[in-house]
Order: sequence, then C-alpha cells, then structure tokens
Amino acid sequence: MNKENSSRYNAFNLLGVIVTLGIVYGDIGTSPLYVMKAILGANTGIDQNYIIGAISCIIWTLTLQTTVKYVLITLRADNKGEGGILALYALIRKNKKKWLYVIAIIGASTLIADGIITPSITVVSAIEGLKAIQPDTPVVPISITIITVLFFIQQFGTHAIGRSFGPIMLIWFTTLGILGFTQIIEFPSILKAFNPYYAIKLLIDYPNWFLILGAVFLCTTGAEALYSDLGHCGIKNIRVSWAYVKTTLLLNYLGQGAWVINHLNTLDGSVNPFFAIMPQKFLLPGIILATMAAVIASQALISGSYSIFSEAMSLNFWPRQLIKYPAKLKGQMYIPFVNSFLFVCCVLVILLFQSSSNMEGAYGLSITITMLMTTILLSVYLKTKHVKMVFIVPMVTVFSIIEFSFLVANMFKFLHGGWVTILIASCLVFIMVVWYNARKIKNKYSLFLKIRPYFSIISDLKEDKTVPKYATNLVYLTKANYRTDIESKIIYSIINKQPKRADYYWLLHVDHVDEPNTFEYTFEKLIPNTLFRVDLRIGFKVQPFISMYFRQIIDELASSKEFDLLSNYPSLRKYNIDGDFRFIVIHRVYNQDQGFGFWERFSMNFYNVFRKLGISETGAYGLDTSNVLVEAVPLIVNTDSKMRIKRAK
Repeated sequence: MNKENSSRYNAFNLLGVIVTLGIVYGDIGTSPLYVMKAILGANTGIDQNYIIGAISCIIWTLTLQTTVKYVLITLRADNKGEGGILALYALIRKNKKKWLYVIAIIGASTLIADGIITPSITVVSAIEGLKAIQPDTPVVPISITIITVLFFIQQFGTHAIGRSFGPIMLIWFTTLGILGFTQIIEFPSILKAFNPYYAIKLLIDYPNWFLILGAVFLCTTGAEALYSDLGHCGIKNIRVSWAYVKTTLLLNYLGQGAWVINHLNTLDGSVNPFFAIMPQKFLLPGIILATMAAVIASQALISGSYSIFSEAMSLNFWPRQLIKYPAKLKGQMYIPFVNSFLFVCCVLVILLFQSSSNMEGAYGLSITITMLMTTILLSVYLKTKHVKMVFIVPMVTVFSIIEFSFLVANMFKFLHGGWVTILIASCLVFIMVVWYNARKIKNKYSLFLKIRPYFSIISDLKEDKTVPKYATNLVYLTKANYRTDIESKIIYSIINKQPKRADYYWLLHVDHVDEPNTFEYTFEKLIPNTLFRVDLRIGFKVQPFISMYFRQIIDELASSKEFDLLSNYPSLRKYNIDGDFRFIVIHRVYNQDQGFGFWERFSMNFYNVFRKLGISETGAYGLDTSNVLVEAVPLIVNTDSKMRIKRAK
C-alpha cells in the first residue's frame, strides 16, 4: 500500500471501513468456522444450559477482552499511528526497567507461533465443509495445495487481489449475521446468553471448565491483530468496523447455539454447526465464501508476520533479512526467509494434525501469553503517560485475571498439540534474546576515541602524495552515537592498517529511532573540504536502504554547493564525471580465547550461528559489493594480561 493509498484508507470514511474489514478481521472473523465445534467437543453432556452458558462466555469474552481491552484502551497506545506489541515496546524501551525487552520478545514470538496455526485451521475448516457434500473429500491435499499457492504468489505481490479483500469480507460478515439471525428466530431464548449469569453458572457447574474456556478463547484469538494493524487502518476505522463485525459474529454464534439446542436429540459429533445452519442450496457457495475468507485470514497473518520480523530487525531482535518490494509499494514487502519458514510450518501443522478438530488443541495457547505480555507493556506505557495508579491497577488486575484464567485453561492443551506452538515460540525467543544480548556485548566492547586529535593527521594524510590514493570518497559506517567520537578501529583502518589517502572522508551513522516513520538526516563538516559526517535517523518501519539514501543526500549536497561531487582526477573532471565512492565496513570478529564471561561466551557462540540466518550488513544496507571492503577485526575484551613474557638471556 503506497503512502497516498495508506493515508486514504486511514481516513475515516466508508472506503476506510471496508478496507479495514479485509485487513484486520481475517483471523477473528473466521473463528465461527471452528469455535462452536470446539465447544461441543469440550464436554460430553450437551444440554440447553451448557450451550447458553458457552455462548454467554463468548459474548463476554468478545466484550471484555476484545472491545474493552483492545478497541477502547490498547488502540490508544499508538506509536505515531503504529500499533502492535513491538511498536508498544518501542514507546517504552527507554524505561529504566531493562527486562522489558524480554516481555516484548516473548509477546512477539508467541504471536508468530500461534499465528502459524491460523492459515492451517481456517483453510482446513473451510475445506472440511465439502464433506457435507462429498464425505470422502481429500481435505489435507486440497488444503496443502491452497496453502502452497498462497505462499508461492507472495513473491509477486498481492496488492491487486488485496483490493478485493474488503468487499469479500463485507459479504462474509453480512452472511454470518444473516445465517445466525435465521436460526435465532427459531429459538429466541438463546438471547438469554447476554446475561453474564449463565457464563458464571457454566464455569461453576461444570468441573471441566478449563476445557470449555480453552474452546471459548478461540473466539478472540484475532484480537491482537486489531492492535497490530492500527497503522494500516486507523483507530476510527477499526472502532466503527468492529461494531459491525462484533454484531455479525454474535448473531452467528447465537444462531449456531440456537441450531444446536434445536437438534440436541439428533446431534452428531462430526457435524460442524457453522455449515449446518446453511441452507442446503447455499452450502457450496457458502463453502467457497468460507474458503475465500480463510485465504484472506491467512494473507493477513503472512503480511503481519513480515511486519513483525521487519520491526524485530530494526529493534536488533533478529538478524537482517533480505526484504523485497514486489509491488513497489510501501507496505507490500516480501521476506523470502519468513515466507519459507511460515510455509514449511503450516504444511507440517496440516500433516501433523490432519483435521481442524485436532488443531483446536494446538490453537490459542501461545496467544494467551501474547495478551499477557501486552497487558504488562500497556501498564508501563500508561504509567509513563502519568495515568493515575487508581486507574491502572484495577485495569491490569481485571485483564490479568481474565488472561491468566485463559492461560491456565489453555495449558491443558499442551499435550494435545499446544506443545507445537510453544516449541516454535521458545525457539524464536531464544534466537531473539541471544541476538539482542550479543549485539549489546559487541557494542559494550567497542572502543571509542575523541576524533578531534586526529584532524591534523587525516588532513596531512590527504595531502601526502607518497601514499597511493585509495579512493576519491572513502565512506566508513560508524556506530559512534556522538559526533565527537569515532571507533578506534576506524582510526586504525585509516592510519595504521594500511594508510588510506582519499580526497574526502565520510562517517555515515545510522540511528534507528523509536518513532515508526522518522526519515531524516543531518550533515556536518568536521574538517572543511576533507572530513564529513552524515547521521541518518530512520524509524523502525523504514527499510534501511542506506546506499540509496546516501546517494540522495550526496546529490542534495552537491545541488546546494555544500559538496563537490565531481572527480578530482583532472582527466575525468574536465568531462564532468562524478568522483568514485568506496565503502568500508568494520566487522568485529568474536574470538572465544578472549576474556569473556560464561553468558557472554554463550551468547557470542550462538550469535555466530544465528548470523548465518541473515544477510551481511553490506547486503542489509543495499551497498554495492564491488565498492565495499569488509575489514575483519578482533573483538578485544581485555588487552592487559598479568602474564608477561620475558626475554631469554
């Protein structure tokens, strides 16, 4: 989605509301496909009170967890219009509580892990509807085929088909509401479910309440998407569209409940109430519509995962990956590694569980952890905004109790498939924590010097004709946050390792800031006509195409006469040929023989392994490899040694 379209869709209007339906509600909007079936499987004694109580639990879960927590409260915690747990962390990461990064990592990892089940369970649930027409339908092969096609087309961009997502989901939700309403008329007493008394009574009367809650929780698994997609749609569009979405969802759940009560005597455990409430003539079109909604839900998960990994890279939680823009539009990114990872996981999940009923056991466990982590970060955010504790404490207490109850209920799913998402989430958490800490260790042992004492040396080196010219423009990527500082290794590279004479020296610093869309630079002449520093400030939503941005800056400086871009070789200058640029990247190599502690050795050893998952700094910044020199230097911890070698007599 380009910037113009993005702002148009963010604006509060009918178009924005319809587009929001296609972007935000794929996950929570396809929950009726399997929630009631899961509720029926959670208890053997199905009666009217059980169904009314279960529907009551759904109503109040959607009201308290989705409407109150996310739509009314959490959406206010936006980072310059962006939402999601990592955007929320970016707002508060300067907080003195350094452990908050672990909370953010756990939340993001469990969100990705549980989201892997979304394409699998929605597509399989939709295709299972064909069994009502053809009992021996090969559900698994068809589902894998759809998933394969969906992931395959990501590399070509999905903007064209994405335009139809909103209208399709509008039809989907309208259909949900109509189907549900036709059944409510048959049994109006189902409306008693709006009374929370029946939800409380259900949890008291049934000893296996934890299994029931685990099934009920599936109705709100897409709530986190409301927050994550805030930047795509805008808060007003989400709130208005949610009013319609929630209405149709409740109508459908109530309708399914009414149908079950009316068919208690003939109820077959293999029947999915969602497809049972469809008129026979509408069954095939309904299955096709459900499949389309499942594909849209899957696409939302895939696009959302790209965004999460992209933000994780900018926050130094994940190795840099190759990012492509197949549609050449902002927001239409494609990350090959993430795409392959999700595809393999989805196929394995389908092959492992075979049916939507089996997947229900794996679904929902991890997302409860994400919600708890969001609650913790939200409480810290509200505190930084000076919200009174008299409001924060009751809010956090209520939502923590609700989410912890769902977590306990879902823990019983662990042996029934929940271990899959927990395993995936644990692996992601491990990689992110190690990567984040290893980066901090590398920065910790970087030695910075004051740059001013070296001005005269650099100036004299530039004029020393006995030293062969290395480049017209020599550019170093620096990690020094202050303009007065420079890494000792850069000074060593210029002066000692191999004296490098150039006409102009550049220090290029990239600062990833907490605001999502910051995109600006500053320019400073440290030594007039010799040494320059450029500071790039980019938000965590902006892709680090440093080479392209640097070229734009050079062109702008040349246009304003602040820099002479032409080559200093007389034979080339008279033809107005631009000067050459050469980049040098200092790569600090970990040597385990240095004096690291146990945790530092542990982190750095795994850091070297995980580094192979990503691409080099050269590739991540889009630098032309033909003009880049990577200098490997040891990561030195301690140069002092108590042992001193003696000269033999």
